Amino acid sequence: MITRNTQEKELNSQNNKIQIGKVTINSRVISAPMAGITDYVLRKIIRKYSKDSVVTTEMISSEALVQREESYITATDREEEPVAFQIEGHKPELMVKSAEILSNKATIIDINMGCPVTKVMKSTDGCALMKTPEVAAEIVKAVKEAIDKPVTCKFRLGINQTSINFVEFAVKMQEAGADAVCIHGRTKAQMYTGKANWKIVSELRGEIDIPYFINGDINSVESGVQALEESKADGISIGRGLIGNPWLLGEIDKYFKTGEKPSEKTIKEKIKVLKEHLDAEIAFRGELNGIKFFRKFYSYYIKGIRRAGEYRGSLVREENYEKIIKILDEIEQNE
Repeated sequence: MITRNTQEKELNSQNNKIQIGKVTINSRVISAPMAGITDYVLRKIIRKYSKDSVVTTEMISSEALVQREESYITATDREEEPVAFQIEGHKPELMVKSAEILSNKATIIDINMGCPVTKVMKSTDGCALMKTPEVAAEIVKAVKEAIDKPVTCKFRLGINQTSINFVEFAVKMQEAGADAVCIHGRTKAQMYTGKANWKIVSELRGEIDIPYFINGDINSVESGVQALEESKADGISIGRGLIGNPWLLGEIDKYFKTGEKPSEKTIKEKIKVLKEHLDAEIAFRGELNGIKFFRKFYSYYIKGIRRAGEYRGSLVREENYEKIIKILDEIEQNE
């Protein structure tokens, strides 16, 4: 049995660099793509706390991108690098065009093969591609041949418990040219319920030569360490754990490199970042749109405080910036 001290020594002695195609990443931690969440603004905030980790965009529809470039979703700058742009679709020719459009901005092109949302599945995109490995492989091969950037893909354990095929699927993606893969430890049927199965993903070790990342339910240094240990993955991918906690990527990266455990953030520190995040969304989207877009984040930043539900109710209904700041100041004063 691996003790905590032994585990820490092993983590800290390992090389914290991962080779993804021609790109060397100086971290074993990446952010996962989240629709409507990991926009340019949040990625920039995450980058403040993590200089080396890969940050990943929201899922970008290949059909929509080819028809019209989606400025909000594709916005980036050089300070954001290394950044992965994730594209979604099932038509190789559109996926290639999307990759070509984004290749001058992206460090990595990631292909979505894991989204379980019904609308995406009905279009035979996302996790539906796990039903048609040949189509998924054709997409990877076509994109890989079209651009001079690493190509990765993210998928799940399978469609349901009776059709778990992530090992065979990963092998096929490697054969098609994928430079790395990321596995969410749930099936499509599970959506985001239950507990991610990190341990089963360890079956990939020795089956593929490219790096693989584990994703799902990583929301602390401790869970990051456990996920890495159980999955035997090369690195971890953090999604929902970053919402209201944008420093987590950097904290885990630092722990992997130095063994230094982070101190718990005070409510004052959390509110400070919340305000920065809100202000940046307003600057990016305009005041009213920025305020409305930000409503989904309040509960995560103030989770665990007294009267959190009451404060959240007030914040999500408010459209006046000065009144929002007044509520946030009140939270600081009362904690």
